[in-house]
Amino acid sequence: MTYGLIVLCGLVFALGPASGLVPGYGSGDALLAAQRTYFRHWGVVPAELFDGPAGAALTPATALFVHGSWVHLLGNMLFLFVFGVMTEERMGRVEFTLFYVGCGYLALLGYAAANAASEQSLVGASGAVSAVLGAFLYLFPRARVTSLLPFLFFLPLRFPAWVVLPSWAALQWLAAGRASDGPGVAYLAHLVGFGLGFGYAWVRYGRTARVKPSAAPVTEGERQP
Repeated sequence: MTYGLIVLCGLVFALGPASGLVPGYGSGDALLAAQRTYFRHWGVVPAELFDGPAGAALTPATALFVHGSWVHLLGNMLFLFVFGVMTEERMGRVEFTLFYVGCGYLALLGYAAANAASEQSLVGASGAVSAVLGAFLYLFPRARVTSLLPFLFFLPLRFPAWVVLPSWAALQWLAAGRASDGPGVAYLAHLVGFGLGFGYAWVRYGRTARVKPSAAPVTEGERQP
């Protein structure tokens, strides 16, 4: 399912106005208007989620498969590819799929609840992907991952997951404290998703589930939700 989710997100993006691959959306101002309409229809608009039509309750699920740019899409899918395969193998296909969608839904819902008056559209799989990161941390804390550190000229260094992933979460926490409610990265959705993923793995599998896997490849960074 990890590969299926990646393909699905890629197809949804390619067929949408943000990819620039479909001439029917027009160009210039017409394309920008089409993007705004598209994101508002399929994304989460906090002000409408709680006070709008009943159909708005589905948007935290649909928003998981919509991305705002190529960088946004590729960043999320790279993280899902690196951390999702091992997590899915441990959980199983059906459980992993329900876990991914459920945690992603709740992560976007949590962000919307904290910004209930916002009219900005929120799209992206980062909440669900962050949940995968949280579960991976609990299940495979000693898995060694490769990180590219900008302040060391992107020198690839290998660290255990228990070092890399909490550091990533700490950066999200610091960024969330400085974030505004305008357009940008929904760091709070990352934090909610990460906490949900870690908590789910902790409750569902307990201490006996933690394993010492072979080294896993990985990457560094994420763009937007």
